[in-house]
Amino acid sequence: MNEKGVPWEDLKIVQAIADSGSLAGAGRTLGISHATVFRRLGALESRLGVRLFERHRTGYVPTLAGDDLATTAARVALDIEAVERRLMGRDARLSGTLRVTTTDTLLMGMLSDELAGFQRTYPHIVLEVEVSNRTYDLSRRDADVAIRPTSAPPETLIGRQVGQIAQAVYVSRCHRETSGWVGPDPHLGYPVLERWMARQGVDAQCRYHVDSMLGMLAGVRSGMGRGVLPCYLADMADDLIRASEPLPELQAELWLLTHPDLRNTARVQALFAYLSDSLKARQASLLGTTAAS
Repeated sequence: MNEKGVPWEDLKIVQAIADSGSLAGAGRTLGISHATVFRRLGALESRLGVRLFERHRTGYVPTLAGDDLATTAARVALDIEAVERRLMGRDARLSGTLRVTTTDTLLMGMLSDELAGFQRTYPHIVLEVEVSNRTYDLSRRDADVAIRPTSAPPETLIGRQVGQIAQAVYVSRCHRETSGWVGPDPHLGYPVLERWMARQGVDAQCRYHVDSMLGMLAGVRSGMGRGVLPCYLADMADDLIRASEPLPELQAELWLLTHPDLRNTARVQALFAYLSDSLKARQASLLGTTAAS
């Protein structure tokens, strides 16, 4: 078998099945139907004269040949992604697509307005925004720019700090006497807040766990309990009041991040410059110094 003669599209099929363990999962990854994956896998196996996967009740398991092709596909994917980054890094046009990832709270609390202003300034740049709290792999072009609260940016990325985010305890105006708490679900991936709640001895009083900060905000507003929320977001809610000063141990840095290969891309530089300037006017909100006591 010579994998050099296998088209890239077929290599992607093999890699997707190997990664997901099923035809349906591969279809979701590639954006095609289960039937299309089945047909293309069958055609590839027939053309190569070798079985690439063993069909088990629990899913599809690569044979030695399938594992070889899947490994080749992963290597080719890395090479293609590296070439794409290098080519994009030479792109001097203020047009095209720019993929941005950020958190739900940042997008809802302030970035929607800022990104709208950016698009009015650069109407030929198409923004694709992915909202997620998971860590994105910018080396694999999951996104071109990440806007993240973090105190430890990945060493593989470059960027600039554009602010500090303060957090405080908030409670519903109508349920300010509540003794309960709203806290993060482990799937949110917020161990710093989990440890803070444990140190304060309030984790045992938490009866409502949510896997998003917007979900926590909604829970506090509904009177489910007190909760730690970003000041820039919670201060906008008239039905909430602060129950503490901003918490220094939970203050986080706000970063703009990109891959080193993309640093000279015109549209990446434009977004960095625009947000760096526009977020300066948001510093009081980010630090929670604009709310009335």
